[in-house]
Amino acid sequence: MDNNAKIERIKALIDNLGITQSEFAKRISIDASNFSKHLTGKLPISDSLVNKIVADLGVSKEWLCTGNGTMYLTAPVDVHSHIRTLTLPPEAIATEPRNGAKVYGLDVTAGNLARDRMFTDDLVIGSIDVPFVNPDCSIVKVSGDSMKPVINNGDMIAIREIKNLNLIFWGQIYVVLLEDYRMVKYVRKHENPNRVILRSENKEYDDIEIEKRDICDLFIVENIIRIDNRI
Repeated sequence: MDNNAKIERIKALIDNLGITQSEFAKRISIDASNFSKHLTGKLPISDSLVNKIVADLGVSKEWLCTGNGTMYLTAPVDVHSHIRTLTLPPEAIATEPRNGAKVYGLDVTAGNLARDRMFTDDLVIGSIDVPFVNPDCSIVKVSGDSMKPVINNGDMIAIREIKNLNLIFWGQIYVVLLEDYRMVKYVRKHENPNRVILRSENKEYDDIEIEKRDICDLFIVENIIRIDNRI
């Protein structure tokens, strides 16, 4: 019974993150086929698996094991272990054929381009088709140093839209679109459920508190991509 309850809580966690079982397995660095066996009950939910979920995803061990308390730690550390940072040569951006994730010729943190114009085909300048980059992601450029050294000025990021704002994975990096501002930040849980905290990696920047309802669009960062002309 205890094993079945843990399975249901892991499934709830996967739903909360809005990802597939395979993507979840990748985030905690275990084989997807073995992870599937854990979820079907063919393999037990071991202490080792529990500890990986807790350590890698900032999940509350008490909640995972007993169902008590909240899903995530009250004050988790900022983690971005699910993000793969890739250094690629310029030719990795292919102009034809456009397979893989589309690269858009825009800076996601600058300009006043309307949301419905950000990801139109006329802004596509190429694509990146390499392992670990989800072809369903959109790739955009970032400017500024608020997330340095995790994301540097001029880096590109592969982002995926989050449809449900109630499924925020606390402590991860997102592109946050407000009415008149765009930014890349850690999204942290606020004591007020109607608000969120936006945090920079660069400690020279203060936290920003905003109303959740003011978020127009939210995209989780799945990859950081650096183009190196020396490669």
